[in-house]
Formats: sequence, C-alpha cells, structure tokens
Amino acid sequence: MNSQRAQALRSYQGLRTYRVEYRGFPSSRSAEMVVAITYHAPGTKEFTIESATGSKLIIDKVFKKALQSEKEALETENQERTALNNDNYIFRMVGYEALSGNARYVLVVEPRTNSKFLYRGRIWVDAADFAVTRIEAQPAKNPSFWIKNTEIEQIYSKVNNFWLPAHNHSVTSIRLGGHADFTIDYGSYQITDAAQLNDSSNDRVKSQR
Repeated sequence: MNSQRAQALRSYQGLRTYRVEYRGFPSSRSAEMVVAITYHAPGTKEFTIESATGSKLIIDKVFKKALQSEKEALETENQERTALNNDNYIFRMVGYEALSGNARYVLVVEPRTNSKFLYRGRIWVDAADFAVTRIEAQPAKNPSFWIKNTEIEQIYSKVNNFWLPAHNHSVTSIRLGGHADFTIDYGSYQITDAAQLNDSSNDRVKSQR
C-alpha cells in the first residue's frame, strides 16, 4: 500500500527550517536557515533558500551540504542504495504498539553494508498504510573522523494520503568534546500533483491553491 502512495505522489511543495546549536571547541555557534522545496517525481528536488542567519560556517558546511546530500540521494543509483528494502536491510519485528487508535509495528533494522546512505536502529510502521512513521537510528557509516557518534530521530506525518517528513532531530558528539544539536522542522505542505489511489486510470488530483 505504501509503495502505491510513493508512486502516486508526483509533486509537492513545502517549507523547512534548519537549526543548529553547537557547543564546544573552539567556540559555540548557532545558525538557522529557511528553505522552500519543490519535489517532482521520480527524483527531482528544487531548493530555494528563503533566509539564513547565524554562523556562515554552519550555513555552508552543514545546511548547504545537507541539501546537496539529499539531491545526491535522489539519483537513480543512490535511490536503489537507500531504499528501505531487503536488499539493503535486515528486518526483525520486536513489538507492536496501539496508541491513540493508531497501530504500529516496531522493527529493528540492520544495514547490509556500511553505506553513508543507510542507518541502523528502529523504525515504526503504520499497520494500515505500511508506511514508516518514526525512525530512531545511527548512521551505518561515520561521515567523519571528527564525529564520535550521532543519534537521529525522524518523525513523519500524514498529509492528505501521503506520509511526509515532519521533524528531524539529531545530536552529534564531536571527538574534541563538543556536541551539535541539529533540527529540521517541515511544514506548509501542498500536494500539487498526485494520482488517485486505488485507481488504475491516469486521472490526477490537483490541489487547489
């Protein structure tokens, strides 16, 4: 069912706010950047920086690098490498939760390779839609010698019929003793082009602006 949703979502727009608070050597820094996004299936994202304040180092080396990495992940070959499937991960179900009327399966995921695009940890899967609603994980591959470890939490919310990112929070410990708190808040979604679910025709559902 979730694969049908992924194929049905042809384009959307949204707004993100990136924030970093760094405490440690050689000095504390912070920054914020607001980015508008336009997505077109099967793998195009256009980013427009609306505003950026604070540390230029964080803006250039963290925020802009994150945008570039996201574009790289959309390349056809990398989409295959990042897909949450049996080719890339080993899955083990460890629980079942029913909170506020929403049932979710809890699974442990282990990457089959130490790729920078993969992670290890736990995922929560909606029992009705079979869509990932939450991730708690660590990167499968440490992106830098200077990073000691990183803990990531990603939350998804349902927008119309589609599960899209709502909040990302990561805490990174630096080998020299500092730590960075990185958050991304997602919102202002508009589904601008989508096929009708459970309909084999080519009819499209256009959002009203």
